[in-house]
Amino acid sequence: MEDSDNRAEVVLLACGSFNPITNMHLRLFELARDHLQETGKYKVVKGIISPVGDAYLKKGLISASHRVTMARLATENSDWLEVDDWESSQTEWQETIKVLRYHHHKLKHSYSSNCFEEAPLPSKAGRKRKRATGSQLPVRMNQSKRKGIPQLKLLCGTDVLESFAVPRLWKPEDILEIVSKHGMVCITRLGNHAQKFIYESDMLWKHKENIHLVEEWITNDISATKIRRALRRGQSIRYLVPDIVQAYITQHNLYTAETEDHNAGVVLAPLQKNARGPIKN
Repeated sequence: MEDSDNRAEVVLLACGSFNPITNMHLRLFELARDHLQETGKYKVVKGIISPVGDAYLKKGLISASHRVTMARLATENSDWLEVDDWESSQTEWQETIKVLRYHHHKLKHSYSSNCFEEAPLPSKAGRKRKRATGSQLPVRMNQSKRKGIPQLKLLCGTDVLESFAVPRLWKPEDILEIVSKHGMVCITRLGNHAQKFIYESDMLWKHKENIHLVEEWITNDISATKIRRALRRGQSIRYLVPDIVQAYITQHNLYTAETEDHNAGVVLAPLQKNARGPIKN
C-alpha cells in the first residue's frame, strides 16, 4: 500500500557540552517533536545529540569520552534519539555549521543509497496474470519508500539564539547558512523575548519562517551548571538526570572542585578563532 503521509521528514540535531546530559536536554527533543508534528507539516524521524569536543575549552568541561558515554546511557532506551561522536572526536573545535554540514552529507549519502529498494518479482503465474489483463510489467525498484533527504534542523534553547548577538562568538555567514539552509527549533520559556530578538535582527527576521519557537509550558529549570554545583556540594541530583547517568557520575567521581576549574582563564575556542578577523555587524 502506498504511503499517503505527505509530511516533510525532519531530523533534529542538538549540539552542546552535555556536561552532563540532563533530563531537560532530553525534554527539548520531545517538546520539539510534539510542536513540529502538531503543525501537520512535519514528521520527526530522528534526533541526534552531538557533544562538543574537548577543544571547545569551556570552563569545567570534562573529557568528551565521559560526556559521550553518559549521553549514550541516557538515550539507550529511546527509539528515536541517538548520540553521534564525530564532533567530539575531532582534535580541533568544530563550528556548529560544520557539524550541520557533516550530518547533512551523512543523511544525503544514507538516503541516496537507500532511495531505491528492491521489490521481489511476483511469481511466474502472477506475471502471466498481469500480462493477460494488460497490466504494466513488474518494476523491480520500489520508488515510493523514500521522499528525499529529511530536513536537518538545529535544536536549541533560546540562549543559543540570543548568543548570535555576542561579538566574535559566531560568524555572520555561519548564522545565515544555519537559518536559511537548515532552520532552527528553539525552546522558549514563558516571558522569554525570543520573538523580539528575531524582530531586532534583519537577518533572522528575513528567515523567520525557518525559526520555530516552541513554548515550554511545563517549565523545567534544570541546567548542567546547577547539577555540577550540587555535585560539588555533595547534594542529590536524583530525578534531574537519568538514574543510569547519576550512577556513572558516582562511579567515576566526576564533577569536583578540581574539574570545575579546568580551562579556567582560557579563552573559549570560537572567541580565539574569530579574534583574528574584524567584527561584522
